[in-house]
Amino acid sequence: MTHTPNPGRDLTHAAWRKSSFSTDQGGECVELALLDDTTIAVRNSNHPTAGTIYLTRTEMNAWIQGVKTGELDDLT
Repeated sequence: MTHTPNPGRDLTHAAWRKSSFSTDQGGECVELALLDDTTIAVRNSNHPTAGTIYLTRTEMNAWIQGVKTGELDDLT
């Protein structure tokens, strides 16, 4: 996983999907985009230029499984 504000990737044409829990009033603001190389980009939609986290499909699967099984509940 990498986090960088400017990874040299052009994300202007990425098809961002916003979480249904995100709001336009400053609430939780998570967006994801599947990139051409199958990397998944994750960013804060309120601050899209602040940085992007890039996950492989394997990393994203592990994170989703951890959420589903409650392994990350103590973080909320």
